[in-house]
Amino acid sequence: MANEQASNKLVQFPKTVTWETDLARLCGEDELFRDRYQLYKLLGRGGFGVTFLAKDLGATQQPWCVIKQLCPKVKHPKGLERARRCFRREARILSQLGNHPQIPQMFDYFEENGEFYLVQEYIQGRTLSREIRHRGQYSEALVKSFLLEILPLLKFIHEQGVVHRDIKPPNIIRRHSRSESSPGELVLIDFGAVKELIRETESNHTITATASTAFVGTFGFSPPEQLALRPTYASDLYALGITCVYMLTGNFSADDELPHFRPKQWWRNQVEVSDLLADVVDKMLAVDLKERYSSAQEVLTAIDLAPHLEHLNECLTHQAQPEEPESEEYVSPAQRRAQEIRARMERLQKRQKLGNHHFPKHW
Repeated sequence: MANEQASNKLVQFPKTVTWETDLARLCGEDELFRDRYQLYKLLGRGGFGVTFLAKDLGATQQPWCVIKQLCPKVKHPKGLERARRCFRREARILSQLGNHPQIPQMFDYFEENGEFYLVQEYIQGRTLSREIRHRGQYSEALVKSFLLEILPLLKFIHEQGVVHRDIKPPNIIRRHSRSESSPGELVLIDFGAVKELIRETESNHTITATASTAFVGTFGFSPPEQLALRPTYASDLYALGITCVYMLTGNFSADDELPHFRPKQWWRNQVEVSDLLADVVDKMLAVDLKERYSSAQEVLTAIDLAPHLEHLNECLTHQAQPEEPESEEYVSPAQRRAQEIRARMERLQKRQKLGNHHFPKHW
């Protein structure tokens, strides 16, 4: 029964993956994969492979894990050797990234029967896309809070020389919190690095390789330079900007929508946000790479400065109120002193005039 259910779920997946992989056959069975992993269910599938939820019976602390089976459609010995080297290199990079608490930890990676496997931490939580479906539109304050939490993580990833390439709500998970008083932390999953090496391997050993077969990312979330196979750190910022629009609108669909066909500030009429946040998001969504933020730190700085800029703007636009006239009954000490000096001068001038009348000038 379990085998039949697993096969039904994988019916649209390539036959070489569905029927030849041990993981598909073992899903829901007592038999172990590599004598330690018990397969439970399919979590996802795509053009790069399949992902399963499993339990590592050899682990003492974190038995639940995710096994990703990457399936390069290459059987040529040289092609497989190149894929093997790339896989090991990228797996080591992911292992280093996994030391960050907001990135799934890498438990193991290996090759078996010409296919590559990653064993990573299973993140218990809810994806951002599910949160949006459940909550609806996010407030401006929540979107700012989201950016202030995710941008330092993105800064860390870029400092390791890695471009994620596939930032979108389904790849951001809010980890279940152990405390009811505070939400769980955001975790970024499904890096495109290993996907890219699979695509590169296929493209370099396939006669009919095209740009579309080498593309890694999601249409609608990918800027022009990424569609042209030249992703940069700023490409992740563009995808993050689209994610912000998704959160603010609550029902945005970016599927199959190319960025250069969108009008400038195309999303603003769908939501009401401050001009300061709108300007930040617009700059993240700039189609021209030169007009976009170049680093996560630049976006963080813009958000941190926003409250100060808002206060400054209020100061510059605030109209000065006319001062109320002081009461006639009240005379300040300075005014009183001035009045006394003027009175004394007037008396002195009167005396001088009187003196001139009684005494001749030549006397």
